[in-house]
Amino acid sequence: MKRNATLTIATITLITLASCGETKNKQDAKISTPEEIETEKENMAEIADASFSDGMTGKVFHNYQQIRMALINSDSNEVTMAAGNLAESFTEEREDMKSMAMAMAEADDIEKQRELFSHFTANVEPLFKDALSEGTIYKQFCPMAFEGKGGYWLSNAEEIRNPYYGQKMLKCGKVTEKIEK
Repeated sequence: MKRNATLTIATITLITLASCGETKNKQDAKISTPEEIETEKENMAEIADASFSDGMTGKVFHNYQQIRMALINSDSNEVTMAAGNLAESFTEEREDMKSMAMAMAEADDIEKQRELFSHFTANVEPLFKDALSEGTIYKQFCPMAFEGKGGYWLSNAEEIRNPYYGQKMLKCGKVTEKIEK
């Protein structure tokens, strides 16, 4: 009788452990909804609309757009990752921009990241303007950002998606300039 009880307990333990392993594996797999897939396609198409005369600027623009989208989604962790990638995109002669990107990557507060993004935008705009070889960049502005001082950002989509307020005021802003080549 004692042997059967021990065997039963061992069997239950093995089944439980095996079940936990299966549950973990099922949780690791993420299945995207059709809406998420469509949003991701739109985001990637949005990033691909502008071309630049040098590879560094193209990488910088790509990472800048990823940060913008992460701010729109109010995703501080994604901003951190994209800003780290942005910092790696710069060559040695752009050390000032690299340090600004690193400050954004090291900030853990979404509002601080938004403030740093605004300052970065002002500094990177001439780089994008000078190196744009094809496409359109839209300079956009939200008059309510930063306690009414306003804030600019650059997008390659004309539709307003506000990185300073995210979902709270997603469409607050206007296009102030079209930069075209």
